[in-house]
Amino acid sequence: MKEKYQDCLEDYIFTPEEKLVRFSLIWTWPFYFIGALYILAPVVGWSLFFFMIARMYMQTPDRPQHQQALIPIGVWVWIAGMLAMELALIVAHVDFGLGIPQMIKSSIGWAKGWALLAVFPAIGAGLQIRPSVIYRATCIIALHALLLMPILFFSYIVNLPSQLYVSPLQIVGGPGPEFFSVTLYNIDATTGAPRWRFFTPWAPAAGFIANVYFIFAIQEKSRRWRWIGIIGWTMVAILSKSRLALIVIVFSWPLTIFFSNMRRPIVAFSGAGAIAFAGLVANFLMDAYFAALETFTAARPESSRVRATLGRIAVNRWQTEAPIWGHGIVERGPHLVEFMPIGSHHSWYGLLYVKGIIGFAALAIPLLFSLVEFLVKSQTSSLCRVALCLILIIGFYTFAENLEILTYLIWPCLIVVGAAIREPYSSYKNGHPEKPYCC
Repeated sequence: MKEKYQDCLEDYIFTPEEKLVRFSLIWTWPFYFIGALYILAPVVGWSLFFFMIARMYMQTPDRPQHQQALIPIGVWVWIAGMLAMELALIVAHVDFGLGIPQMIKSSIGWAKGWALLAVFPAIGAGLQIRPSVIYRATCIIALHALLLMPILFFSYIVNLPSQLYVSPLQIVGGPGPEFFSVTLYNIDATTGAPRWRFFTPWAPAAGFIANVYFIFAIQEKSRRWRWIGIIGWTMVAILSKSRLALIVIVFSWPLTIFFSNMRRPIVAFSGAGAIAFAGLVANFLMDAYFAALETFTAARPESSRVRATLGRIAVNRWQTEAPIWGHGIVERGPHLVEFMPIGSHHSWYGLLYVKGIIGFAALAIPLLFSLVEFLVKSQTSSLCRVALCLILIIGFYTFAENLEILTYLIWPCLIVVGAAIREPYSSYKNGHPEKPYCC
């Protein structure tokens, strides 16, 4: 009884870094209403990063190893990749003569975007932030979303204005006013149907966040909070009306379970049997794939057309104008693509256009490194299984979203990825599981 009481008591004892992360997450909706979400992530990220550097400098050798601030090799790969992004940015600005003021402005954008893909994993690996704190906080956000859903529905039914206001905090600068606007609902320009973006800049981004936080909800130990999170984030994915969100939320976790049990003979034999069966029915599977792809495209044909055209423009101009270092800055497309930025809606096309093949490799290499690392570690570590799923979700969404400008929303995911990178390659000793450092 005493041990059980002690375990429950420890659940309410937070480290300083956990308090900041928990506060930032639980107050997501209030921060959104004042237009501060886009500002919050860089402030939290860089503050904790410098706090971690200070702790690394001041820590003594007698500090327990599991409490020491350190940066594992997997995080260094992300740091190297994001520094390569900045190098590509600088070289491209010099190549195209964009000037020092524009270079400084773009570097500030890098610090609020791509750099956070390295900063938050470093925080997750170097500081004592339990993933369970993040899991619970995202379930609380789901509860807030569920409580607000009737108001969001009602606002559409009675035809209230779609956008309430744009926060004056827009003055700090950002990708666009949608990052600082408070919106009750959106109307799809193609179908005329309502879509809800909740606290994100557009509806598909809400689907992205719903997928990440859905995985966190599955890990929550409290049954009550787990079901609140599962129901809440499933509803967010559905109401976002994002085609990719609905596909990913169904297949990402089962796919992760399969990959994380590759060492089990039954999984290996099942996979071999599935491959053999697929060979026998290959023609049927190909026909079904193309039929599903056509249905997927037909669901929102105008959106699919714009995405495809933006991608073709980005690749053509990358190949002919700036194949190595890219163009350095984002440029608006023609009327044909509704003046959308070239390479938007697709991280890889955007990287090729803005940062060239260097920027492409700077994201691809860390993603592949982490994917392989978590494939190995997930065979014995439940935390790495979660991180594997998160990397798969991020990978899926690089083909549909600009990862750079949504980093300010997925930062809790990156902290969990960093915590998993610090996990040892084997969580078992003498046939028994070791207690992870973060629990």
